[in-house]
Amino acid sequence: MPIHLPLFVITTWLLAMLPGAGQALMIRQTLELGPRPARATIAGNATGLLVWSTAAAVGLSAVLLANPHAYLAVRLAGGAVLLVLGVNTLRAAARQSAADTAPSAATAGPTGLRGAYGAGLGTALGNPKAGVFAVSVLPQFVTTDGPVLLSSIALGVLWALVNVCWYLLFTWAVGRGRDLVTRPAVRRALNIVTGVVLCGLGVAVAGGV
Repeated sequence: MPIHLPLFVITTWLLAMLPGAGQALMIRQTLELGPRPARATIAGNATGLLVWSTAAAVGLSAVLLANPHAYLAVRLAGGAVLLVLGVNTLRAAARQSAADTAPSAATAGPTGLRGAYGAGLGTALGNPKAGVFAVSVLPQFVTTDGPVLLSSIALGVLWALVNVCWYLLFTWAVGRGRDLVTRPAVRRALNIVTGVVLCGLGVAVAGGV
């Protein structure tokens, strides 16, 4: 069964908060198209994460069952991924400017619920960070004793649900206080807090804490 669920939820929540193409798309959908297309985009993003996690679980479960020592390598790789993401987030916060927070990166995109869903799905499937997380970080939260495949898929579902919760909150905040969300000082503070916590989690994960 999955272990350290609170730590897993915290990790996936922080990763969901990282600025990137997903957040730029959500800002665009919310401000230009409205809440319904934004929710369709969130559903598409969650579907993409489920595809990533299920595909990774099918292959990685066989590896973990055949070679328990592979779990150590996976754990170290996962810790390294979190540490690198944390460092990159802190670096981004250090050089962040007002132009970095503008939502113009997502000015072009499809309209309609079907198009919004496809935009979210394509963004998730084309996000290399999601693939790296599914392959190197997610498996370390699964024990080698028990139904590894089912536990991995369950964690993938939880990962998708965490992202849905974050993006629902994020798009609501964008709609209610667009000036505050795009304020450089707010985004920079969010990046600093997220980067520090991710670095700490990376060290803890690599050390097997």
